[in-house]
Amino acid sequence: MCKTRMSIDAISPRKPSSQFSRASKSRSSSEFLGISSSSAAEPSSSYNKFSSSTSISSLTSPSSLKVSLPENAHIYEFSEIRSATKNFLAKPFSSSSSSVSWKCTIRRREVIIFQRKIRCQMETSDLKKRLQLICRSHHVSIIKLLGASISGNHIYLVYEFIKGVNLSTCLRNPRNPNFTILSNWISRMQIADDLAHGLDYVHNFTSLDREFIHNFIKPSSILVTEENNSLSAKISHFGTTELTGELRDKIEVRSETKFEGTRGYMSPELLNTGISTQKSDVYAFGVVILELLSGDEALNYRFDERSGGYERVSVIETAREAVGDEGRLRKWIDRRLKDSFPVDVAERMVRVGLDCVEENPEKRPDMGWVSGRVSMLFLESKSWVERMGVPVDFSVSFAPR
Repeated sequence: MCKTRMSIDAISPRKPSSQFSRASKSRSSSEFLGISSSSAAEPSSSYNKFSSSTSISSLTSPSSLKVSLPENAHIYEFSEIRSATKNFLAKPFSSSSSSVSWKCTIRRREVIIFQRKIRCQMETSDLKKRLQLICRSHHVSIIKLLGASISGNHIYLVYEFIKGVNLSTCLRNPRNPNFTILSNWISRMQIADDLAHGLDYVHNFTSLDREFIHNFIKPSSILVTEENNSLSAKISHFGTTELTGELRDKIEVRSETKFEGTRGYMSPELLNTGISTQKSDVYAFGVVILELLSGDEALNYRFDERSGGYERVSVIETAREAVGDEGRLRKWIDRRLKDSFPVDVAERMVRVGLDCVEENPEKRPDMGWVSGRVSMLFLESKSWVERMGVPVDFSVSFAPR
């Protein structure tokens, strides 16, 4: 039995101072130099057969998992993980309260390895099935899981390494808060479209016989990368929740599951029950969309001159105040877009985000509807650019100046 636990990241106060086909990419170029990330922080063997009652916590050799797995699903020997990470003495690529990662080379391929705790016991047969499903899944907006290794109470997840910058840094670079590579409306809509289709794939196309949940949707888990002279977004940590045993069937999950979350992206029911669902993913996606449009953090603190203290501000609350009032909406949208965007499309995008963060999960749309809606608004945005003749080509560099 696992003990219930919630891990929440909070932002500290600061002092005042239906489906659509995927839209084709025709965005402006961006050159990434100096910063790279495959997933943002946060973050010759013998074959031994195990009985179906064997739990993941009792596994001592990854060799036993190789049976019945597809060729592209690698079960790495723990010695390979140790060697690639220099016995775990290599400088971590990122670290958080729940994971540590290393960028390294394994089997002549650049990868990112995440070390995560195994949350709950899982039968070996169940682990095999999950790993097979996840490794054979492929979507352009999802960072691919290559394989895994198990040692003791930890699982080591090996993902492909992709150069890029996480969305949180793109929107709010602490070194230069007035600058963003997402400096035009089309770039924001492209990111929204990529995310919508990626999460739709996770929810509706990964498996026919089970409900897949991501559970890590937030800007720091989204990679913005350059492909074919255009920007795109990729979702990281796909399969993490499934393979660490955080999600079990709904009878067990109420009493057993340890769950993690970041305040601001956790739906009300997830905060209350600790149960992650596709609807809680939709909620987190809605928050990310509102951040993408406004440039603001999910939760922030501002100084209240009247009270002399700090007041917590939610991007959801400010979006609700802005929608329906053109003047207020134009001020709410990220000022770095320089007031150059189709207001009607922007308002409908805000409404999509607000639909996703409905308090009642039953009122939230599914990602199939959301991805179709976002695609339609993306196409309308492209038409607006063509009509207005708005320049979208730009070139930026993350190299030191």
